[in-house]
Amino acid sequence: MVPVESETDALSALAALSEPMRRRVYEHVAASPGGEVSRDGVAAALGVARSVAAFHLDKLVDAGLLEVRSRRPPGRGGPGAGRPAKWYRRAPGEITVSVPERSYDLAAELLARAVEQAGDGAGVAGVLADVARAHGHDVAIELRSPNEVLASATAPLLERLVDLLARHGYEPRPAGGVITMVNCPFHALAEEHRQLVCHMNHELLSGVVEAVGLPPEAARLDPEPGRCCVTIVA
Repeated sequence: MVPVESETDALSALAALSEPMRRRVYEHVAASPGGEVSRDGVAAALGVARSVAAFHLDKLVDAGLLEVRSRRPPGRGGPGAGRPAKWYRRAPGEITVSVPERSYDLAAELLARAVEQAGDGAGVAGVLADVARAHGHDVAIELRSPNEVLASATAPLLERLVDLLARHGYEPRPAGGVITMVNCPFHALAEEHRQLVCHMNHELLSGVVEAVGLPPEAARLDPEPGRCCVTIVA
């Protein structure tokens, strides 16, 4: 991702999404199950000309919201395969704007350092696990609320759970009874304090699945680069 060096840079990047078609293009790329989308794929999905798709995709790259690489489609190679196509994916970094300026990330960073440095950490880490799991129970109340807005109360549990996780920023992708989450809401903090933050996140999601009637072990600590460290086996 293009580094965002100032509040002005961040505002400029976010302003790129104010154009409705460009926002649709970004949302389509971000939601792509395969993680990457070609110009032709975006044009077909959104019903626009390839040149229009290319224009908005490249503007999003310039803003640091997408990244691009050139490669040939699967199964095509060697002489006569043509020029490599451009493939786009969401940039891995993040852009935030706070008006007035806040330092929530700094507070979280200091808290994480304190937990890690508090003696052997067992007592503090245990409290953090309990708090995270209790919060997961509270989050799951949304699935049981009579005024539920996520989905109909008669919808399958898996569908409702996916809706809930999506609302909380995890970007879930269900496949074959397993929910993989392509976004970690705690990404920046997890980069610096992976063991602590992934343990907290695992406990939080264990609380969610436990509260909706699944065994807590359905939330599995399964770290892989580029996605949330937990998968849910439903």
